[in-house]
Amino acid sequence: MAKVLWAIITMAACFILVEPLKCKKCSVGILGKCLFSSQQACSNSEDRCYTGKAEFNITGVLGFETAGCLANSSCVNSTGSVLGVTYTITRTCCSTDLCSAASTPHLPATTALSAALLVFAWARAMF
Repeated sequence: MAKVLWAIITMAACFILVEPLKCKKCSVGILGKCLFSSQQACSNSEDRCYTGKAEFNITGVLGFETAGCLANSSCVNSTGSVLGVTYTITRTCCSTDLCSAASTPHLPATTALSAALLVFAWARAMF
C-alpha cells in the first residue's frame, strides 16, 4: 500500500512541478538579426514558441522579425493593409523549450543603427 501511495505522490509532483515553456524572445529584429533578445517563460495560456516575420509587399525585402510565446490558436499567417500598403505576417510555431529562432545580434552596432534609421526613413517617406 505504501508503494502505491508513493507512486501517486510522485505522479502528482510531476504535474505540480512542471515548469513553463521557455522561448527565445526578440522584441525587434531587422534584416534577419534580433536587436534585443532574451529568454521568456510563457504563461499557461501561451503554449507555443513562435518566430514571426512581417514583410511589406511593396519592398519584398525589408521586414521586421519578432519571437516569443504565443497561444496555439494564434499560430496563423495573416495579411493586411496600412495606408494602402499591404503586408504579410508569417508565424512559425514550435512547442519545445527555446525552439523559436530568435537569432542573437551579430551585426556591428553601426550597421544595426544604420538599418534602423533606414527603416525609419523609408516608413516616413511612405506614410
